[in-house]
Amino acid sequence: MNKSMHPLDHPVWNALTSSQQALAEGGTLARRYPPEIAPFAAMTDMSPQSFAALRALMTASDQAVLFTPEPVTAPAEFKVLLAKTGEQMIGTPAETAGRTADIVTLGPDDAPAMVELTKLTKPGPFTLRTHELGTFLGIRIDGELVAMAGERMKPANYTEITAVCVHPAHRGRGYAQTLLGAVARQISARGEIPFLHVFSDNDSAIALYRRQGMEIRRRLCVTVLGRTD
Repeated sequence: MNKSMHPLDHPVWNALTSSQQALAEGGTLARRYPPEIAPFAAMTDMSPQSFAALRALMTASDQAVLFTPEPVTAPAEFKVLLAKTGEQMIGTPAETAGRTADIVTLGPDDAPAMVELTKLTKPGPFTLRTHELGTFLGIRIDGELVAMAGERMKPANYTEITAVCVHPAHRGRGYAQTLLGAVARQISARGEIPFLHVFSDNDSAIALYRRQGMEIRRRLCVTVLGRTD
């Protein structure tokens, strides 16, 4: 890994070798989050040795989601399940004028509802333990979780905003903007810098984040690998 590169050029590797190294599975060539928390993995380079180390971490049913500056050319021991590009955006989202709803801090008891909301809205991988990566905030209407956002990767002094999602029946009320600003404020209060990832073809989300004052820092390749066996 080129040490002169920006920490966000290899966000998974730099999170698992800094703030979140206690979570890391693997060693000097390949690391990943516990798959029951998140499917993200990284290698120190694209050498056959690093790919072999990554494969050794995976079971036949596991997937490894890589965020890399360059496209991934995987050896025959892997199958490519997805290869897309994503925009990495950075900045502190602007606060919204007035609170549109009461914000609650979500915990382990809320995990099933969080998973259900992400199944409906598909913001990205989310499991019953993803909330362990950071603080998640939500909005409930009549007891139902209808919107949420939280924290995920933490490379160096940066923290990723993730799972920004709103139930389809409750969109257009400013909930995403409210939660985006609230999560960003808690990140900034710790002296950290907010960032996030969004697929390059998700024009509406990119427009939302731009309106909130975030800027595209760079484009990354998002590759999902499985084992060929």
